[in-house]
Amino acid sequence: MTPAPLAARLSIPSGPLFFPVTAFGPDGALDLAAYRAHVRRGVEAGAAAVFACCGTGEFHALTPEEFQTCVRAAVEETAGRVPVVAGAGYGTALAVRYARLAEAAGADGLLAMPPYLVVAGQEGLLRHYREVAAATALPVIVYQRDNAVFTPATVVELARTDGIVGFKDGLGDLDLMQRVVSAVRTETTGDFLYFNGLPTAEQTQLAYRAIGVPLYSSAVFCFAPELALAFHAALDSGDDGTVRRLLDGFYRPFVELRAQGRGYAVSLVKAGVRLRGLDVGEVRPPLHEPVEDHVKHLAALIERGDALLEEGK
Repeated sequence: MTPAPLAARLSIPSGPLFFPVTAFGPDGALDLAAYRAHVRRGVEAGAAAVFACCGTGEFHALTPEEFQTCVRAAVEETAGRVPVVAGAGYGTALAVRYARLAEAAGADGLLAMPPYLVVAGQEGLLRHYREVAAATALPVIVYQRDNAVFTPATVVELARTDGIVGFKDGLGDLDLMQRVVSAVRTETTGDFLYFNGLPTAEQTQLAYRAIGVPLYSSAVFCFAPELALAFHAALDSGDDGTVRRLLDGFYRPFVELRAQGRGYAVSLVKAGVRLRGLDVGEVRPPLHEPVEDHVKHLAALIERGDALLEEGK
């Protein structure tokens, strides 16, 4: 049986969206066995989708060959159980190349990240993402963050573009996102997916859900899937007590720890995966490893999170 289109498979997720880290060996080379194990564990734990080689997966640090190898491995490990969405970025020509590599590797969709370096106007951004969408048959989710910030009118045009099925926000401007959601709802027909793409998105998901953004990234799922699953289930069922307990006891302290180092949105997550028994190696430069005291703090937070789950039983 042919799987449903990506938008249909993501519209009502059964669990968190999984953004796996990319595993490297002691020599810094790709560790494909560890990467496969990481993806496999995430799917078996209950991920609703695998977003391979995106921000948490150090897309910026991968060669095109490594990128395609990882995407193909993720597709093979999921075996159709959940969709695989691959990152694509840099300038238009390279973004198109990555999109085609992802399609050849069997991905189900693309997360189109900001163009490299330049701060472009709305007309240029719209042209960029339309060219990426036209380059493959894969559905595209556009990622707003950093130098790619869109007006509501531009998002309406994106939503009208064949192949563009969603919009992920990593900016955190709730007023802008409310206007985006309203404009697309009133000026287009059909469904359009929205994602909260802020680091540790659980911390802000109550607010995002209230303005019509039901989907969110979960970096915590990489190293503490039981916590991410419990939060997702509580949010979905309206269990406000569990949501507050996890926010106050785990997520807020984790966000405060993450804020103590640049790049910790990736390197601290990778340290967490290692703490849970899977050696996925260190981050590649220009990112750097967390200091020892911060890793110890993270270990204590994970223990605290486990205790919070026990308290809720």
